[in-house]
Amino acid sequence: MLNLIGTYECKADVKGRVMVPSPLKKQLLPVMTNGFVIKRAVFQPCLEMYPMNEWNALMQKMSELNRFNRKNVDFIRRFTAGVRTVELDVAGRLLIPKDLQAFAGINKEVVISSAINIIELWDKKKYEQAISDSANDFADLAEDVMGDESNAANGVS
Repeated sequence: MLNLIGTYECKADVKGRVMVPSPLKKQLLPVMTNGFVIKRAVFQPCLEMYPMNEWNALMQKMSELNRFNRKNVDFIRRFTAGVRTVELDVAGRLLIPKDLQAFAGINKEVVISSAINIIELWDKKKYEQAISDSANDFADLAEDVMGDESNAANGVS
């Protein structure tokens, strides 16, 4: 499993290209040849970039949803709206499609943040706001998500 680490501040050029920082590029080397999928995030005004193998694993799970259930079909449609395949160019830049830039409000200053096996791309101001907004609630959230007894046996602390 891919385990990406790091948060990086970058700049987007006028064409929407972002230079992927070399420490992140090194982590992505094993999956770079297969390309990536970029999409709108579900819960935040940012973009998510999946290495192709991670995307394919997720799509395998989604393909098991019953397509005769209207909620499932609506979910699939909304989840995959605006999805694009992307690659890093020879200079190590990522071209963010214009419609996805608009969705995330990405203009010039960009934050690229690892999220375990995917990458989030944020407008810097929106990222800082999201981190600031959740700072007060993070202790409660951590306890709710990671603090139950079942995690103690797994060594999560």
